[in-house]
Amino acid sequence: MPRRLDNWINGAASAPSTAAYTTGLNPTNGSPTVDIGVSGAADVDHAVACARRSADAWRHFPSAERGRILAAIARSIRDNADRLADREIEDTGKPRATALGEVENSAAYFEFYAGLVNLPVGELLDVEPNQHIFTKREPYGVIGVITPWNLPLNQAARAVAPALVTGNTVVLKPAETSGQTTIALARIATEAGLPDGVFNVVLGAGSTVGSAIVAHPDVRKVAFTGSVRTGRAIGKVAADRVIPLTLELGGKSANIVFEDAELDLAAKEAVRAFASNAGQVCSAGTRLLVQRSVHDEFVAEVVRIAAALREGEDLGPMITRAQFEQVQEYFEVAAKEGARPALGGSVTRRPELAGGFYVQPTIYAGVSNDMRIAREEIFGPVLVTMPFDDEREAVSIANDSDFGLVAGVFTSDIGRALRVSDAIEAGQVFVNSWSTGAVQTPFGGHKNSGYGREKGIEAMYHYTHLKSVVVVY
Repeated sequence: MPRRLDNWINGAASAPSTAAYTTGLNPTNGSPTVDIGVSGAADVDHAVACARRSADAWRHFPSAERGRILAAIARSIRDNADRLADREIEDTGKPRATALGEVENSAAYFEFYAGLVNLPVGELLDVEPNQHIFTKREPYGVIGVITPWNLPLNQAARAVAPALVTGNTVVLKPAETSGQTTIALARIATEAGLPDGVFNVVLGAGSTVGSAIVAHPDVRKVAFTGSVRTGRAIGKVAADRVIPLTLELGGKSANIVFEDAELDLAAKEAVRAFASNAGQVCSAGTRLLVQRSVHDEFVAEVVRIAAALREGEDLGPMITRAQFEQVQEYFEVAAKEGARPALGGSVTRRPELAGGFYVQPTIYAGVSNDMRIAREEIFGPVLVTMPFDDEREAVSIANDSDFGLVAGVFTSDIGRALRVSDAIEAGQVFVNSWSTGAVQTPFGGHKNSGYGREKGIEAMYHYTHLKSVVVVY
């Protein structure tokens, strides 16, 4: 009989008021995993009320003590790494090494922000001799957080840690299909000493629970990671309520390789850029722009490296059935647009993976930037390549996108690297490497990729508002 996964509200498990549950599926084989609570607006009201009651005490907690609690959460995450990885794998199907990496990153967020708890949060302004003017950063109060299914534990930690360290309380809704590690994180936080009501998790659908969080009058800021369509809908509600947002939305990131790059390294990084987490990351480098003089031979090497990836071992499944079906639809779109895969282009052919949501690593070479497969976020291990002649054309193609999350530049010319990095419309640029950056690195996008920043010290500013105090004497 499947286990039941309930909400975590006010420091304890809490069954949904609806008494409704849905069954999660293991994406590696389609088998049932856990019965997941399907909550309603009443559960959001309960969680927000608890978060609001706890807000004043948590805000005035000694800052050093807040830091000690976050550090204790980090230690407990590491102590429970294997158990958390098991739950992450059950929900997402990702390879164990990837799941353990996500656990470590999650611990690192709490550890990092624990160390920043006494960071100066204002400044003294010298204006007039008889005036003492200073600024201070204060928490908003109750923060609503809505996270996606691709990196459930990591995304929760990325938002919750800076929100808590700055004195806010949190009500979080994970994706409907992948809440196990988020509930486990909330339990760990409570056991590590976080006061009841400071961190609450409500399970359920975005259309009910997510909407109720965004619309709730006591939620003073929302952080959302997910699709552009949902981000726009949240933005409309937030605009009517006049509350701030952090929106981390989609991406179709350009990875630019010049002929003078270290091509062997660039090829390996190009595969990592589009295939990590089976392409189910918003920062995936899914548009590979290669200087025409080396395009064909370079793409051949990328194909060779990617062909060695094995579904079920190096490459996890699509995490939801809906995403599995969506990637297959894009294979059909590519065929209609006249694109032929240099690699892959179908679901896995490995019979032992039948029943799982696996697709082959796929590369479409020499496409044009007006094709749908070059413009729309597929969110799977699908790469398109495009040739360019010179630096100006590379930047033009890279910026000809509705998205602007990250980009890559591979060149041995440091001047070119800096010029191109400056010209690209993206929130983060990687030079001669492809990674999501450390927890210290601010992360966020331009254009349809959203606004606001997560990670780094910058995230702390997004979970506080600034007050000026003027004392005349």
